[in-house]
Amino acid sequence: MAGLNDTPSGERVHIAFFGVRNAGKSSLVNAVTGQDLAVVSDTPGTTTDPVRKAMELLPLGPVVIIDTPGIDDVGDLGGLRVKRAKRALEFADIAVLVVDSTRGLGEVENDLVAEFQSRKVPYAVVSSKIDLAPSGADAGADGPEIDERGVKRVRARVSALEGRGVDELKEALASLGTGVAHERRLIADLVSAGDAVVLVVPIDSAAPKGRLILPQQQVIRDVVEAGACACVTSVEGLRESLDRLNGRPRLVVTDSQVFGEVARIVPEDVPLTSFSMLMARYKGTLPAQIAAIGALDALGEGDRVLISEGCTHHRQCEDIGTVKLPRAIRKICGCEPSFEFTSGGEFPDDVSPYSVVVHCGGCMLNARELEHRMNASLDQGVAFTNYGMVLAKASGVFERAVQPFGFDFAMERPVDWAEASR
Repeated sequence: MAGLNDTPSGERVHIAFFGVRNAGKSSLVNAVTGQDLAVVSDTPGTTTDPVRKAMELLPLGPVVIIDTPGIDDVGDLGGLRVKRAKRALEFADIAVLVVDSTRGLGEVENDLVAEFQSRKVPYAVVSSKIDLAPSGADAGADGPEIDERGVKRVRARVSALEGRGVDELKEALASLGTGVAHERRLIADLVSAGDAVVLVVPIDSAAPKGRLILPQQQVIRDVVEAGACACVTSVEGLRESLDRLNGRPRLVVTDSQVFGEVARIVPEDVPLTSFSMLMARYKGTLPAQIAAIGALDALGEGDRVLISEGCTHHRQCEDIGTVKLPRAIRKICGCEPSFEFTSGGEFPDDVSPYSVVVHCGGCMLNARELEHRMNASLDQGVAFTNYGMVLAKASGVFERAVQPFGFDFAMERPVDWAEASR
């Protein structure tokens, strides 16, 4: 199973380096990574787009390092670069503000710190080029502290040219990462050692040849680490697999696209959910996405629906995002909404024209970016749910599919999604 032991980007701590042009960001990124990741030049604005590198950064572990353009770039093109640099804050788990020690913090840097604080992003303020500073500047890093806004912060002093203070900065970044790379479980806390978990994995033309998709790999790994037994089968083999088990499975997890077929086979007293719902829970967006599902019932003719996918892939004739989901939504609302689509890093700042945002499980996005997309939608009064919720709703198994997570829909009044998501 290729890539099973590789840490995907969405599971890595994202560390973004910010600063004005020629503050020494790229030199410091190269020193921290131990390689020439970023182009270094005395010409202002050499870094034109965010540059990413997935790597192991000891003692923190798997990370993505991001070098951003100068936050003070000018002109029309420079404005686009600044916008791209600031967008890195949407997925930064840790922010590093690089300040030229020969000039100190200015208005731009102070504005950035305020942005870190408002987003509750742990951050480091790093004085660079201390080899050019007045004599007596010591390299090193201070221990973590809580700033006046309640955000974790460290201060460091480095010379990328001489390599002084770089190791201390790495240690400081690791201290900021404590609590960021917290232990999250997809399914292990829902099962016990010795339990049987049945995973229904259709193999169709859209499946990557020779491997399972990422959420399926991650769930298998989590089941095994919990000491439970993962029984992987196709829809066609599901009935026989259930018959062969010695007793009922603790849980059945299915690909959302075959929810209806699987629900008809799995006995009602066996808990059933989907990989997509597990992923939403894992990313911390499940409650809001469950609450938002009612917005699909209220869709009217021509209402705009945004379907957003966190990765990019070749579209096929029965593509889930552009074909199956619109079909499911039409079935739910009984009318013809208007559908628009984004993928990969595309996600509009202004989602207010839409009635609903339907997002994928976000396995290729880190938790902070998916949460940003959800909160941006909710702040603009737009319901935000995901693929698995929609397909479960269209298949008539939505309430059953969320029961394993402790949600009970035996209530006298319907859920107000905007209220419940807060």
